[in-house]
Amino acid sequence: MVRKSRKNRVWKIGLLLLGGAAAVVMGYTGYIWLMERRAHFMNFAAFGIEIPVNYRIHGIDVSKYQDFIDWGMVKDMRVGDVQVSFAFIKATEGLGNEDAFFKRNWKKSGDAGISRGAYHFFLATKSGKAQAENFINSVELGSGDLPPVLDIEQTYGVPPDKLRQRAREWLQTVQDYYHVIPMIYTNVDFYKQYLKDEFDAYPLWVAHYLQKQRPNISRDWAFWQHSEAGRVSGIVTRVDFDVFNGDSTDFRKLLIN
Repeated sequence: MVRKSRKNRVWKIGLLLLGGAAAVVMGYTGYIWLMERRAHFMNFAAFGIEIPVNYRIHGIDVSKYQDFIDWGMVKDMRVGDVQVSFAFIKATEGLGNEDAFFKRNWKKSGDAGISRGAYHFFLATKSGKAQAENFINSVELGSGDLPPVLDIEQTYGVPPDKLRQRAREWLQTVQDYYHVIPMIYTNVDFYKQYLKDEFDAYPLWVAHYLQKQRPNISRDWAFWQHSEAGRVSGIVTRVDFDVFNGDSTDFRKLLIN
């Protein structure tokens, strides 16, 4: 009886050890599966920020506040697998304003071989159609450029329904002129509060900082502005950093033919 009892204890201990080992393996496998699906941020001292490295296509957005930019240096900067492949450039604001550095940035970024896109800073107090005409008068888009972008992030006290009406005017006028569906840039909270489902058909470039996985928004998005404090060779100021939500094939499909 003693010998049999000892054998039973040995079997029980063995089964417990096997069960524990299996649980450890399953837990580790689950952890690896989860980690592979998260946006892995790595700190890049040269860029001055953490960057989600499981997105393969990285870019920046600029305006006159970045002053003179050496686009050749921007293009040549590469750290590991990360380099600037695209740039959104501020073109216009409101009814009659063109960004002081737009023409230079537009030409020089193109000369450097960086995929470029132009955006309009929207003033909700003004006519959407008139603002679209301001953009059209300043921006000539061609093959290989990114779609035009409506940057809408403030209400300026305008009622939400009026804001949406004017935004639709801008988007439709620009789409009719360039024959390409425009994009919308805004932050997560503004989109959820003021735009919602009415604008889900437009590609979204969304701002949401201090996130480790993805922007906290349920709808599809094309670009994610994940930081406003990056550093890039050729630019003396801090600059916004973005990633594209897709691979090189998806990116090419988004470009104007």
